[in-house]
Amino acid sequence: MEIRVQNLCKSYSGVPVLRDVTFTAGDGVTCVMAPSGGGKTTLLRILLGLEAADSGTVSGLENCRWAAVFQEDRLLEQLDAAGNLRFILGRDYDSVQAAAMLAELGLGDVNGKPVRAFSGGMRRRLALARALLARSDALALDEPFAGLDGETRQRAWNCILHRRGRRPVLLVTHDEADAAGLGAQIVRLV
Repeated sequence: MEIRVQNLCKSYSGVPVLRDVTFTAGDGVTCVMAPSGGGKTTLLRILLGLEAADSGTVSGLENCRWAAVFQEDRLLEQLDAAGNLRFILGRDYDSVQAAAMLAELGLGDVNGKPVRAFSGGMRRRLALARALLARSDALALDEPFAGLDGETRQRAWNCILHRRGRRPVLLVTHDEADAAGLGAQIVRLV
């Protein structure tokens, strides 16, 4: 699968946020970088079909099923990790696969603990597990490593590289180390 973005533009109330953004993302990780307010999340929202661009084109997304990690974790607070995964995955939920993913992300010992008792980093890792386990053609990750320490961040990078398959991964981050750790192609928004 190849995602092609050409001359994408988006403004809010006459203030340009995206200006002629052009890039191609295929198998592998593409890291979108820009200063705060530079349009990174807006770009992901357009690719996910949650917003419309003012002009430009996006191709390669016909019938694309996305899995995403948003800036907000969007977890069910009263459920535990397995319950959150089971809710999203439905019939695709596999308890052995889910347990392996949680262990890989350092969450193997949280069974039964409700998400409301999780730290911010634990929540981010559960949101990442949910996206990686969901049946999808592409992954959109908006600041998925926020709140993770160095060792846990490295563990998350390895998990993404190990579990992404041949899906394109679009990663939004401020940290150059994230791009390097994932061997990502970098797209800079100006």
